[in-house]
Amino acid sequence: MTFLIGKPLDWAITAAAGSGFLLFGYDQGVMSGLLTGDAFTAQFPEIDTTHKGSGSSSLQGTVVAIYEIGCFFGAIFCLLAGERLGRRMCILIGCVVLSIGAALQASAYGIPQLIVGRVVAGLGNGMNTSTIPVWHSELISAKNRGRGLAIELAINIFGVMMAYWVDYGMSYVQNESQFRFPLALQILFAIITFALMLALPESPRWLVAHDRHDEAREILWAVRPDAQQINKENASISQSLAEIQHAIREEREAAQSSSYKAMLKNGEQKFFYRTLLGVGGQFMQQLSGINLITYYAPVIFETSVGLSPNLSLLLAGFNGVAYFLSSLIPIWIIDRLGRRKLMMFAAAGQCACMAILAGTVSDGGAPAGIVATVMLFLFNFFFAVGLLAIPWLLPAEYAPLAIRTRAAALATASNWIFTFLVVEITPVSINSIGWKTYIYFSIFNFFFLPMIYFFYPETRFLSLEQIDKLFTGDKILLHWDRSMGVPGDLPDKGDVEGADAEHEEKTTLSDSQ
Repeated sequence: MTFLIGKPLDWAITAAAGSGFLLFGYDQGVMSGLLTGDAFTAQFPEIDTTHKGSGSSSLQGTVVAIYEIGCFFGAIFCLLAGERLGRRMCILIGCVVLSIGAALQASAYGIPQLIVGRVVAGLGNGMNTSTIPVWHSELISAKNRGRGLAIELAINIFGVMMAYWVDYGMSYVQNESQFRFPLALQILFAIITFALMLALPESPRWLVAHDRHDEAREILWAVRPDAQQINKENASISQSLAEIQHAIREEREAAQSSSYKAMLKNGEQKFFYRTLLGVGGQFMQQLSGINLITYYAPVIFETSVGLSPNLSLLLAGFNGVAYFLSSLIPIWIIDRLGRRKLMMFAAAGQCACMAILAGTVSDGGAPAGIVATVMLFLFNFFFAVGLLAIPWLLPAEYAPLAIRTRAAALATASNWIFTFLVVEITPVSINSIGWKTYIYFSIFNFFFLPMIYFFYPETRFLSLEQIDKLFTGDKILLHWDRSMGVPGDLPDKGDVEGADAEHEEKTTLSDSQ
């Protein structure tokens, strides 16, 4: 099943998930620096919106954003076929499809082929991003789940940063490789992810759901840090397997229909509510305005702040470095402070940054331009700390196993639709209403605060089976009640006491269904 066991296997799983999200991040960032490049604008003058060109900002938005439509349909494919194919197979197929799309983009000589390449690459990336967080969360222990996903998303931002610097370095090359090499480089990361996935196991929870219990037992044993000290028949392995089997039986009884219909029903385990929480997390991530910056950083520095093209590319590169360093912070605090606090911290900070950005861009002076630049850097800091990793983690945590693949795919599909909306309207909005663009993103972030406070349960330290209990019954618990037992897989006694103290708060939400 796997030649690695214990911690080496744990790190290999995180490396594979990280590689997939590095590819995702690189894909997100690579187009931003190419849009203003001399070779790219000469090859595609129809979307040259620099001061030297007369291209269409609307067409530019469509060419960039059409990638998200491909991602959307990739996620929908996993919604329809992911549970049947399994987690590994979806990721493997996604890497192959993405490589084909990257090759089409890198060899494009016209807008139609570039658009087709971006749609195909998006299909592959949509499959990967809807599956990797679920596969990763189902193979990692409860105490490390938040940290593992935070590492995964930090590597994602490393990919964004890498794309910015590759674009900047290649901007000095005065031929077509200026844009063809950065686009083709995606294939390398897809090959690495594909090779790693071949050597790694399937999710034990997926195997149990498909009655492959012996294989699931072996994987549950292999991912244990103490796998070398215990055998596969150890009582703790049997208990973990029994808990998964019990959870699946309860969820199947609660569903009482196909998982498509189950997602739209509440019932005893609140399937519909839990699905909406995952979708809502992705909604908040995209309407925060992050991809306004990720996809168009050099354009914003040049158009809104008034910097030179070269300085805009350079600042976008440094912004990527700061973004990556900020994304490391949740690795150490996501399981200490919890999901809710970090999300509210991010929303408040982002709201302030966008409001100040609007004011400084409207001013137009040099000192205001400096403040605007600082706000762009600060926005990425707040986002990286609280809204980067958590919205990808929550669909896998909140959704019960009976609908987990499809609920996570639906959440990811919603991510891509909202990303498409932001990326499509940004060039037109900046050209049409200028600084007012940043006002509506500030308002969106303000309204995220009550959404998070009143509707999102805390899941830190809880096993996936324990999270089910937060949603079972007449009331939805926003915090774990210690009368229900000790949160699973806590690292040490101090953490148990800290978690118990916080979870004494029995904040509940009446089931509105």
